[in-house]
Amino acid sequence: MDGTGRFAGREGGDARRPAGELEAGVLAALWSADGPLTPGEVQGALGGSLARTTVTTILTRLYEKGAVTRGRSGRGYAYTPTEDSPGLTARRMHTELAKEEDRSTVLARFVSQLSDEDEQLLRTLLDGDAGVVTEVTDGAEDTRTSSDRGRARGGDQG
Repeated sequence: MDGTGRFAGREGGDARRPAGELEAGVLAALWSADGPLTPGEVQGALGGSLARTTVTTILTRLYEKGAVTRGRSGRGYAYTPTEDSPGLTARRMHTELAKEEDRSTVLARFVSQLSDEDEQLLRTLLDGDAGVVTEVTDGAEDTRTSSDRGRARGGDQG
């Protein structure tokens, strides 16, 4: 470490990675795998640049957040992602929205910042014009249209 409390030897003297970068890398390794991976296998998939203990810590945190499941593999665990990348992003968006009391303002600001293409896509999805949307919920596929799901939640988007 240098005198500022940062690790020397890395460009800019900062050994800290951006928040979530390690988790994103671990999840990417799990998503590209054909099955569950042990921490050592994840470490190998990441090129061995992280210590196995670091990978284990990241996997444990992802498990505590519900982003991965785990099952026994020898004396340790093997991990599997609970959702694909779009599913995880959607869950993060729901989590952030749930933190706010004024959901209307949050959603209005979110929509106001969408590109024209994303706004049109959102309108198409809300109107149910995208046809059948396959969604995985708790391991079971839901193949109702998006408007059917809206009505099932009690909110006919007419």
